[in-house]
Amino acid sequence: MANLESHIAWRYLFSKKGHNAINIVSGISAAAVAVVTAAMICVLSVMNGFGVLVEQMFSEFDPVLLVVPSEGQTLRTDTAPIASLYAREDIEAISMQLEQTALIRYKDHQMPARVMGVDSLFTQTAHIDSIITDGYFSVWDGAFDRAVLGRGLASQIGINAHFTGALHLYAPERTGTINLLRPDLSLRHEHAFIAGTFAVNQLEYDDQLMLVSLPLAQRLFDYDEHTASALRVQPVTGDGLRVTGLKDEISKTLGPGYKVLDRYEQQADFFRILHIEKLLTVLLLVFILLIASFNIIGSLSMLIIDKREDIRILSHLGADEPTIRRVFLLEGWFISTLGTLSGLVLGVLLCLGQQHFGWLKLGTGSEYVISAYPVQVQPTDVLMVAVIVLLLGLLAALYPAKKMTIHE
Repeated sequence: MANLESHIAWRYLFSKKGHNAINIVSGISAAAVAVVTAAMICVLSVMNGFGVLVEQMFSEFDPVLLVVPSEGQTLRTDTAPIASLYAREDIEAISMQLEQTALIRYKDHQMPARVMGVDSLFTQTAHIDSIITDGYFSVWDGAFDRAVLGRGLASQIGINAHFTGALHLYAPERTGTINLLRPDLSLRHEHAFIAGTFAVNQLEYDDQLMLVSLPLAQRLFDYDEHTASALRVQPVTGDGLRVTGLKDEISKTLGPGYKVLDRYEQQADFFRILHIEKLLTVLLLVFILLIASFNIIGSLSMLIIDKREDIRILSHLGADEPTIRRVFLLEGWFISTLGTLSGLVLGVLLCLGQQHFGWLKLGTGSEYVISAYPVQVQPTDVLMVAVIVLLLGLLAALYPAKKMTIHE
């Protein structure tokens, strides 16, 4: 019986109706579902593309794993748990960093900035050379302390890699009392010469961050050589599953006093916002799809009226009311399915075309990281869209099918 219902519904889908308007409304219904489905695929793929793009930007600077204290701002590196990390064969490098806020001054310009002190292993945990925009990376040249500034920060303070004047750094004394008569005497002072600028194309780095040597940062913020704010961990392999396993092992070794963060957790706020935006976008498109599904209700209602004679014939042949209702329920679902499949194919083809040919441009010039909208089609998104559209199509077909009666 189920095959008979499907066969009749399929014939109704393509057969000539008594009124040409029914064919037109049915076509509009399928087209509306297809357009919204393709739009969902394209929008989600573009959002995925931007997410991957920004993730790649962060990965140029952020380490694979970052060990930070669970409480407070600093950790000790001369403890037994930390020492055990250096003995692991699956860790290629461990770099210390000390980061706090300081006042930086160049001639008449001054502003607060995040000063990060890094050691000689920093370059093994960050692709810093790939994001240098001017000058070169160096925090110590053997004679003088050097500094590498975010491009935006360097612009704001009025300096570039070719300036020879010293940058002055000030931070309040961490211990002791403040001299109210001469508060300037309560500031620790260091200086460094600029070596280069970098750009991650993220404001929190480019407009706020300054890299100096770890010893300079320890002197400036009044810490000893065994104090850091975080440890940058570079595994031997970059395999995702292996990194996850290493993260869990390090967490167990260090205990509750430390947190081990992967790249997603290091930028948790950004990726959380991205996921919320993606969810809101899906909800908005689902609402549009819901409106488009009303076309299916209208199309099916008109078809039921048009096929009154067929309904009576099926009833006289022994088909009961639930069977006839399933025929029209399947008819509405076939319209939705046709639109869904067409929309999925269209959406994927548009995304692949954008990915290879870059039809839609963002613009040209140095202010744009890329020239065209990035896209990345994810199978999970395609599956999610298909399920949502087919489910809404089924619900839209359910109402007129339930209201149908075989008796006039």
